[in-house]
Parts: sequence; C-alpha cells; structure tokens
Amino acid sequence: MVIEGKKAPAFSLPDSDGKKVSLKDFEGKNVVLYFYPKDMTSGCTAEACDFKEAHPDFKKLKTVVLGVSIDPQKSHQKFRDKYELPFTLLSDEDKKVVEKYGVWKEKSMYGRKYMGIERTTLVIDGQGIVKKIFPKVKVTGHVQEVLKTLKEI
Repeated sequence: MVIEGKKAPAFSLPDSDGKKVSLKDFEGKNVVLYFYPKDMTSGCTAEACDFKEAHPDFKKLKTVVLGVSIDPQKSHQKFRDKYELPFTLLSDEDKKVVEKYGVWKEKSMYGRKYMGIERTTLVIDGQGIVKKIFPKVKVTGHVQEVLKTLKEI
C-alpha cells in the first residue's frame, strides 16, 4: 500500500518506444506519477492534454511527468504522437505496478462491475517520498492542484 510520507514503491516499465524506465532514474527530481484508465478516451485525453499544456510549469519546478496505464506500447505511441505529448507514457500490461500502487480496483458502469484503473496521481519528491496522493481524480482543474502541491514541497 502506498502512503503519503513513505517511500514510493520501485518499478521499471517500458515506455512508448520500449525503453525501460525506472522510478530511480529520476532521483533528485520531483515526479508526478499519474495513473489513467485508457489511451484515446475522452477523460484520459483531456487529462493528458492538461498535463501537456502545463508542461513548461512542471519543467520550471524540476518535475518529470509519467503517465501509466495498462495499454500496450503501440497504443501509447499513437496516443503520444496524436496529441504531441511531451512526457513519458509507461505501459503496465501485466498490471504489477497498478496493483502495487493500489489503483487497480473494482469499478462499475451502468450496473456492470469490472476491474480497471482508478484515476490517481501521486507527487513524489526527489528522495522518492510520496508527498501527495490524489485518489479518484476529477480531470477538470486537477493539473492546477498538482502544480500547487509541487510549489509547496
């Protein structure tokens, strides 16, 4: 279980191009780790584009943005290229990281229950400590909340 004030669980996942990316690669930098349900869907596209628009602000705060879903690399490539996303998307097809971070949950839509990613964002500092967890994220205004948190750490 991930807890604010504790070390973020280590992970290594392939990015859109198949290159392995690990949390420890960003030691000394803040990391915004955001988990989202699916490439190319309306809410996930809006969230990704919000992070894209704010990318210069994240850079000023020495912060790396990483998006994680269970979509395959090819899907991430198309998503990244179509919306010109300037940050890294990571593919967790075997669901190990989403389970480790506790974001793989039972959801329901129109009375049907199924397993999926609960939209969640974590702010992790340069020492790997979880500073803030945003569970059940509502996309509108979320990126501004994340930036506000980063300015406070």
